Amino acid sequence: MKRLMVALAATVVLSLAPAQANAGYCGVARYCGCDCQEQTQCCTKTVHVMEYTQEEFTCYKTVWDRVCEDRTINCVRYVPETRSREICYTVCKPCYETKTRCYTVCKPCYETRSREVCYTVCKPCYETKTRCYTVCHPCWEDHSREVCYTVCKPCYETKTRCYTVCKPCFETKSREICYTVCKPCFEEKTGCYTTCKPVWEDRTREINYTVSVPVHYTKTIQVPSGHWCTESWEVPGPTIRKIVHDPGTWSYDACGCKCCYTPGACHEECSQCPGHTCSRQKWVPCCVDKEICCVRYECEPRTRTECYKVCHMESEQHTFCYKVCHMVPEQRSRTVCYQVCHMVPEQRTCSYQVCHMVPEQHTRTICWKTCHMVPETKTCTYQVCHMVPEQRSRTVCYQVCHMVPETRTCSYQVCHMVPEQRTRTECYTVCVPQCYTRTIQVPKCVSHQEPYKVTRCVPHCVCKEVPVTVCCPSGCDGGCGGESSGCGCNK
Repeated sequence: MKRLMVALAATVVLSLAPAQANAGYCGVARYCGCDCQEQTQCCTKTVHVMEYTQEEFTCYKTVWDRVCEDRTINCVRYVPETRSREICYTVCKPCYETKTRCYTVCKPCYETRSREVCYTVCKPCYETKTRCYTVCHPCWEDHSREVCYTVCKPCYETKTRCYTVCKPCFETKSREICYTVCKPCFEEKTGCYTTCKPVWEDRTREINYTVSVPVHYTKTIQVPSGHWCTESWEVPGPTIRKIVHDPGTWSYDACGCKCCYTPGACHEECSQCPGHTCSRQKWVPCCVDKEICCVRYECEPRTRTECYKVCHMESEQHTFCYKVCHMVPEQRSRTVCYQVCHMVPEQRTCSYQVCHMVPEQHTRTICWKTCHMVPETKTCTYQVCHMVPEQRSRTVCYQVCHMVPETRTCSYQVCHMVPEQRTRTECYTVCVPQCYTRTIQVPKCVSHQEPYKVTRCVPHCVCKEVPVTVCCPSGCDGGCGGESSGCGCNK
């Protein structure tokens, strides 16, 4: 499209340009080379102009419609079913036995007594007094004066000094050290202790118990089963939105002496892509009868003789030997090496700076305020409290507790657990599979061709008469009005 537009523009330019003109047909042109006096004249010239006309074309696009199709499928639902069974169990039943025991309790016995208590109470006694006091009010006064002060500026001077450093010199020495070591000395002794020795006595007793005996039987149940099948369906393609540019138009601009291209309008179109087929594996359930072996347990009472032992503790005397350790001191000596440090003096030299402060005189003005306190006499009245002691007495009652022993008898129960066989009926729920069919709607995409109108711009070459102003010499043969004129324009 771009190459066609460039070719058309080049054709228009070549058709508008005259063979002997030095300027466009809208400017001043020179068609002859003689030195005659020039004159201007308006005439017409035939040019080829490219025009565009709009034509409608019919196009087709693929449109996918969504259609629902009925399909029958097999389904399984589980229906709850209530069943019952007999369960045997053992319960320990409590058997209570009443016993009696005696115990001593200390019972408190309270005795009320009284006594006289003397105490002192301080009673307040108030006295009114008057006093005079002086209050000072501040009175401020402004002052100022010139103050001369000295500022010291540092002046550095480099000096050298010698100093002595003590360098350590180590010397190794030895000495004898006496010390005491405690050496253990063991002494054997004999001791006696008493232990309780267990004596076992064999006894027997009868025990009644229940045994669960297994009983085998068979029953038929329904087992959920099924098979796999392939299910396919059509999935429509996505809808794509795209921007479509309409063809532009060419127009001739007489002021600019050129052809101008006006682009077409933009609009949005929706198109649907082709769909695809999807498939999946689907499980189709069904029920199968199966015979299984079951076991139920029935209770059977039995009796057994059990032997057990009773333990009695008997005391027994034993003798053992042990050692007692005594620490005996013992004198020892050892040689210890140590170092002695002597400081040896050594002369060294170092450079340092000394700072001298050079005084410099400055002056500044100091402002301050002076406060004078003006006395003022005031009088106030106040009360003084004196605490006057007063003797009082009161009777205090208190209790004295005496613990009196008392013998009591209490009865208590001892519980023995006796096993007892019982039977109960238990209900439970079993989910039984049930097959049924239902109809569902499966979406399906169907394609068809839909026509739509498209407007295109078709170029046409048209001849037009264009006014041209040319310059013609007045002394030339024929002038500008004849057919043999060299102006090149058509009358």
